[in-house]
Amino acid sequence: MARKIKIDTLAKKIGIGISIAQFLVSIVFMVSLYILNMFSTKYLVFIGLILLIFALITLTGQLAARKNAIFGKLIGLFFIVVLAFGSYFILKMDATIQNMTQKSDKVDTVVVAVLADDPAQTLRDARDYNFGVQYKFKGDVIKDAVEKINTEVNQTVDTTEYTSVPEQAHALFANEVGAIVYNEAYTSILEDEIEGYSDQVRIIYSCDIVSEVKEIVLNTVAEPEPEIDDHTFALYISGIDVYGNIGTTSRSDVNIIAVVNTDTHQVLLITTPRDYYVPIPTVSGGERDKLTHAGIYGVEASIATLEQLYEMNIVYYARVNFTSVVKIVNALGGISVYSNQSFTAGNLTIHEGYNDLNGEQALAFSRERHNVDGGDFQRGKNQQEVIKGIIRKAISPAILLGANDILNSVSGNVDTNMPTSEIQDLIKDQLDTRASWNIKSMAAVGTGDSQTCYSIPNSYVYVAWPDQNSIDEIKAAVEAVKNGELLDGSEVAQ
Repeated sequence: MARKIKIDTLAKKIGIGISIAQFLVSIVFMVSLYILNMFSTKYLVFIGLILLIFALITLTGQLAARKNAIFGKLIGLFFIVVLAFGSYFILKMDATIQNMTQKSDKVDTVVVAVLADDPAQTLRDARDYNFGVQYKFKGDVIKDAVEKINTEVNQTVDTTEYTSVPEQAHALFANEVGAIVYNEAYTSILEDEIEGYSDQVRIIYSCDIVSEVKEIVLNTVAEPEPEIDDHTFALYISGIDVYGNIGTTSRSDVNIIAVVNTDTHQVLLITTPRDYYVPIPTVSGGERDKLTHAGIYGVEASIATLEQLYEMNIVYYARVNFTSVVKIVNALGGISVYSNQSFTAGNLTIHEGYNDLNGEQALAFSRERHNVDGGDFQRGKNQQEVIKGIIRKAISPAILLGANDILNSVSGNVDTNMPTSEIQDLIKDQLDTRASWNIKSMAAVGTGDSQTCYSIPNSYVYVAWPDQNSIDEIKAAVEAVKNGELLDGSEVAQ
């Protein structure tokens, strides 16, 4: 009998210990929710009361039990494990958002190229060559790279300065220099300038120059616009044409502005063609260039260009790349996108109507312009459909099933200057109201032409002259969203 009493006493102490542990883990869970700051006070109070009730039930059951109360102990352990895991997940979510909103470093990859049949295989093989350089475009980056080259070969290399990257390439082909030093982001420009450029050269050295992202220059419009209210903001979505590091400098092939009114739950998606022929403020000195080239000079240059084009203020930006799209769509379990035409491109087959796509297919769909009617203008519409597909999935209950994968996909693959508090408020509002969103798509159009560009001064390349009527229609729609109007033709996402 004494042995049984002793065992029952020990069991009760263990049960009480489990109850106390459950109570403490519940507190940690509630603190985690408070730090996350995505639930309104009424939800926090409700969740807190529920957890307190369960903790008291576990404790009361152990105190009142005359036997081992094993089932009660198992329930308590279950709550401890679930709440501990939940606390970890919540804090991980908070860390992911904090990381995403921190100012990331900008990475410029600088390369040294020689002719494809040049005997030099390494940088040291070419140390006695004359290197062609240019310091007009992002000169500080090139100067830092030349210093790295000097350190690498343990001597000061001879250089000849040119006025542009294409001029460097022509000098290489004319044997005026033995090698050229340039930002890898300009490779696409060189391919526009010189047919088959990449096949005619060989990269013998590359280095990454890391620098801080400049503060975004806002309010660059010619005429100051009225103050935007607290419930409306514009977000520039920049899709750069590279895989890997989100900080890599590259062209911006996706240029979408999302104008959001959180009161009316209206979203206006504005697509601007990558080949739009526009000046790049603070960069081109009034000369026109392709919009896509603005991304090479930094996200702030792309923002300033679009602000001037639409005479609006763009407060926030989000940069994504090929890796981002694939990982986010796959983490969501795929998305459904609408196509207004059928087409086949490689392994991708799209039917008119809605198509269920995984990450790789969504990326291919958003990039295709050669096998669709409308070319780059249609590609812009398809990019909007991908964004709408992501929004539809992100505000649906399905997001809970892949929440952990979604966090992993976003971390390190999205760069934004939107404050953490703003993201928390948007999520909190959506959880609180469970509102449907009205999404309207608009695309700027233009007239194709062949012109020289600021970044390609010596060659004629394809550009699109802006159509002022389409610009004016977009500007009017932006004003309507700011004024709290719901736009005709909006698609309801819920």
